[in-house]
Amino acid sequence: MEYIKVLKLFITLFIVGIATAATINNPVIWADVPDPDIIRVDDTYYMVSTTMYFTPGAPIMKSKDLVSWEIVTYTYDILANGDVQTLSRGQHDYSHGSWAASLRYNKGTFYVFFGSYGTNKSYIFKTKSIESGKWDRFEINGMYHDASILFDDDGRNYLVYGGGGEIKIKEFNAEMTDFKRGGVDKTIFRTNLSGLAGEGSHVQKINGYYYVFIIAWPSGKGRIEICYRSKNLTGNYENKTVLDSGLGSYGSGVAQGGIVDTPDGKWYGLLFQDHGAVGRIPVLVPVTWQNGWPMMGVNGKAPLTFQIDGDFKGSRLAKSDDFEYSSNNLDLVWQWNHNPDNSAWSVTERPGWLRLKNKNIASEILKARNTLTMRTEGPACNSIVKLDVTNLKVGDYAGLSAFQYNYGNVGVYVADNGEKRIYMANNGGMGDNRDIKDSRNNIVQETKLNGNVIYLKLDFRFSNVELDGSASWNIDKVNFYYSYDGNQWTKIGKEIGMTYDLKLFTGYRSGLFSYPTKNTGGYADFDFFKYER
Repeated sequence: MEYIKVLKLFITLFIVGIATAATINNPVIWADVPDPDIIRVDDTYYMVSTTMYFTPGAPIMKSKDLVSWEIVTYTYDILANGDVQTLSRGQHDYSHGSWAASLRYNKGTFYVFFGSYGTNKSYIFKTKSIESGKWDRFEINGMYHDASILFDDDGRNYLVYGGGGEIKIKEFNAEMTDFKRGGVDKTIFRTNLSGLAGEGSHVQKINGYYYVFIIAWPSGKGRIEICYRSKNLTGNYENKTVLDSGLGSYGSGVAQGGIVDTPDGKWYGLLFQDHGAVGRIPVLVPVTWQNGWPMMGVNGKAPLTFQIDGDFKGSRLAKSDDFEYSSNNLDLVWQWNHNPDNSAWSVTERPGWLRLKNKNIASEILKARNTLTMRTEGPACNSIVKLDVTNLKVGDYAGLSAFQYNYGNVGVYVADNGEKRIYMANNGGMGDNRDIKDSRNNIVQETKLNGNVIYLKLDFRFSNVELDGSASWNIDKVNFYYSYDGNQWTKIGKEIGMTYDLKLFTGYRSGLFSYPTKNTGGYADFDFFKYER
């Protein structure tokens, strides 16, 4: 009888084990989530990422399985409120904002650290409750590039940071509010590589070794993940390349990130790949320890598929929104381009609609405030809005944007004679030696709007990696449509070949916009945002 009970228990456990093992596909998140830094607290994983000039910023994401991620909070609402952050007086924060944050947990407190080239400051944030707590904020003069926090066993705390192949360490004070006067402050190693010689530090102490993971892009090679290790925090580091791999035949190297263990002792790395217009996308790789080195991937390659325990629902960092809110608190998937003017938008003035008010004159979308954005996802997705332009004024523009430097917009504008026109436009100010200040709204095609309500659609197609490893490099296209009923669609303008441009340094997003070019006082209403993947 006991034998039968034991046998039944064994069979049950065996079946459960089979049921919880699943095959995952890389990229594990097919969206712009660069510079991931991951930790585990008990059975929950948390990650912070870079969102640069978008606000709120430094998103905290949560997962129970390393595969299915959701945004649970942001570290800050606004970082600063000067001309740079508010698109005022010709200033902007594109490609700046918060960079490469570090997330750590120590003795009941969560910490985030990052620097900003826009403010030339670095920031420490602390909270006891990462999902719902208030973040205490401390500012440090100077930009500490691609930094990582280390809490050492002896109670001392450090920051490892640097670029250009020179990696440094600086000691925090005991309160973790600033650096320690007279504390450790030195270079711990130089890579002596050419090209992008080394940055993106992630430091961890494991089994008596200090491990510093960095990304490098040596001349003539792809991006690689290098691990430096030492038993002495400040010196005599040896190194090893732990991953040198693209994703399938999409050759851009998978690199920059740290490692994390599971409750049952397995190890994984979460890195990212530059993947064209969609942005920098996270890739999960298994880690195998070999002679004390955390070797990443499967047979030295970032796998397109592999087995991992879990019952996955998948990560959805973009989704539909009907704008049914009881207060002006948007879903966490939304971020504003730069700081919003909170007096110039509402989801309560007309219940069930997002209202964007035209209070800040701009010449084109990259200079316009209150563009509301959401990530796109690969390999393909589309965005649809229903737009009411009854209250636009002469010179107002409103609609839906494929948002990057090489943008494409579909929407409605009001001509000088008061006629409302459906239009598709791109950035007509691009070219050699051009910058954001040169951007110009170039109307490619337009037609008269009949009435005041219109449906608009963006159809995105991104570069793909098939399960056989073959890659399509040159898809990255977006097309533009309008409709009067939401069913029959008319293409307008031209297809745009999307490009990931470092002038913004972010992947393409869907952007809802309304801005005035002549006079303030108008507004646009969006009934819903429909997202399909």
